[in-house]
Amino acid sequence: MKGKLVLEDGSEFPGNLLNGSSELGEVVFNTGMTGYQETLTDPSYCGQIITMTYPLIGNYGTAQAFNQATHSYAKGFVIGQLCEHPGNYQAEETLPAYLNEQGIPCLYDVDTRAVTRKIRAGGAMKGVIVPADTDNARVKAILAGDVPSNVVTAVTTRQMYKIPGKGPSVVVMDFGIKQNIVNSLAKTGMNLTVVPAGTSAAAIMEMNPDGLFLSNGPGDPKALPGAIATIRELLDYRPIFGICLGHQLLALAMGGNTYKLPFGHRGSNHPVKDLMTGRVTITSQNHGYAVDEASIQGMDVTVTHRAVNDGTIEGMRHNRLPVFSVQYHPEAAPGPDDNVYLFDRFLENTKQ
Repeated sequence: MKGKLVLEDGSEFPGNLLNGSSELGEVVFNTGMTGYQETLTDPSYCGQIITMTYPLIGNYGTAQAFNQATHSYAKGFVIGQLCEHPGNYQAEETLPAYLNEQGIPCLYDVDTRAVTRKIRAGGAMKGVIVPADTDNARVKAILAGDVPSNVVTAVTTRQMYKIPGKGPSVVVMDFGIKQNIVNSLAKTGMNLTVVPAGTSAAAIMEMNPDGLFLSNGPGDPKALPGAIATIRELLDYRPIFGICLGHQLLALAMGGNTYKLPFGHRGSNHPVKDLMTGRVTITSQNHGYAVDEASIQGMDVTVTHRAVNDGTIEGMRHNRLPVFSVQYHPEAAPGPDDNVYLFDRFLENTKQ
């Protein structure tokens, strides 16, 4: 079936359609060459239509072990060439079969370079995937809707659960946590208690943990005032480590501000400089918001990491408290694991 991606500015990009129309979503692009399955199942992409810039997608198939959540929260998938005959000893099924299982609308044979250039120039915008013959009035009606800014409620755990370990006890606030972040925390031996995003500070203190972890997740951090208040109350209670959305929430809890990036950072090939060591590492990133550097000037906070491409803040630490965070995903999945040492740093903080 022929289909098209239509953006809110009226731009149309034709292609072939798999799995019918999408719902309204924010159209973003990911620059990774691999990791499409991890990307599709990363809860941080909830509500978004993902465009992959690499031209060939699906060439190594899919496997259950690579899922970062039980299912995909993405609204759609836009790619160049869709590979139907993968070659990989780990492959359990093809990408088209996986997309069918997950019910993800996919537009393929698309000029993804043109889509990416449009988003890069105009910023992330609303869009929808529809059959090519869809009535224009119908498309306009869909595009007139709003993309929710608070989608954490759709991806957070519904109830508390534990991952036993022999090390320090840590409460994990789940704002849409990836499975490999859970795995990375568990590998340190920490005794983990994963709680819903709306868990109160009082409930967390009642558990008497040795540390608090703030996970990644989707949407605008300012749409979570309850979580911000909880983190603020716990700032000087126990060591804290935040990743991605958790990093942004931590900044807001400390009195800083965040802002929406023009088109975000999404992909497994983003260089970041560690300002403490001068070392540059390649990181996996997925975020549309960033911490406003001017808002933390004069605070008892030091910027520790910076994006090489645009200079935005990629990490910070409190000068007096054992509290730190990074904007990128140190555990990769997909991407390099240059920064997994940060989980060990957090472990050491919880032992003090």
